[in-house]
Amino acid sequence: MDFTFDLNTIWFFLIGVLLIGYAILDGFDLGVGALHLLVKNDVDRRIMLNSIGPVWDGNEVWLVTGGGALFAAFPDVYATVFSGFYSALMMLLFMLIFRAVAIEFRSKRPMKWWRQMWDVAFSVASIFIAFLAGVVVANLVTGVPLDANKEFIGTFWSLVNPYTVLVGVTTVALFMTHGAIYGVMKTEGELQIKLRSWVNNTIIFFIICYITTTMATLIYYPHMIEHFKETPALFVLAVLNMLAIANIPREISRRKEFFAFLSSCASIAALLSLFAFGIFPNFVLASNNPELSLNIYNSASSQKTLNIMLIIAMIGVPFVLAYTISIYWIFRGKVKLTNMSY
Repeated sequence: MDFTFDLNTIWFFLIGVLLIGYAILDGFDLGVGALHLLVKNDVDRRIMLNSIGPVWDGNEVWLVTGGGALFAAFPDVYATVFSGFYSALMMLLFMLIFRAVAIEFRSKRPMKWWRQMWDVAFSVASIFIAFLAGVVVANLVTGVPLDANKEFIGTFWSLVNPYTVLVGVTTVALFMTHGAIYGVMKTEGELQIKLRSWVNNTIIFFIICYITTTMATLIYYPHMIEHFKETPALFVLAVLNMLAIANIPREISRRKEFFAFLSSCASIAALLSLFAFGIFPNFVLASNNPELSLNIYNSASSQKTLNIMLIIAMIGVPFVLAYTISIYWIFRGKVKLTNMSY
């Protein structure tokens, strides 16, 4: 694989870093949402909500930043993806909004039916967001039909097939594991014991899905491993990913939840890095004609735009990092319910 670290390549990986940041940060609160209905006690459900309460909206800043960077650096990709995946992305946006409303409204009334309704909305939206995110990523692996004008010529149902559904389910399993580990880190007492037992169950679910997805990818989409054949050193990413996943139950059994959470973060970063190297230099693969695929060169803005945007990113990204770190530092420790809690 010929890596030329020009502005186009730099922006490809910078957008990847932003999306990895989103997957790591929003992944655990989507995972908490996916597990929410398994907690039956109202106080425990409030603790689960308040474990992500101060940070869930800030986590989504990384998604907005990644989308903005894609629009500025690779406008053709942005136009093709957001128009071609319009139905899926509108459902994703609707679920993000609906989930936010559920978090805010859930504890505004004491009635059981009211809270149960918003609990279901919160959990279903969280699962659906994770699933749709996986489906979108999977379609970048399988490719989508494009015409000579770089426009999507398929339908919504052409985005749904057994492989994309499998990746969607795998994403849900991954985020459930991530959320369970975060929950163990933020809770105590009986709820923590319950969540600790769920970590092993969710990681088994994820490993089964992950192995199945890996086999399906190797069999049906071998182009994803071409760069790894050309550059064997990249296989280190796969090894690191397996080690990170294996270290999670080890750290949980040692009662070192923070290190288990770091391992979970590392596994998400490694998985998305494997995906990025697999599709490079393409963004959107044209399934009907590979020559029509959108890559980092034929879909990019001018070099001047990329250069100016890189300067802006070097100034802005540290502020996003500083904000994220400060929020997590301020709200560190176990969750305690007060009259200001959700």
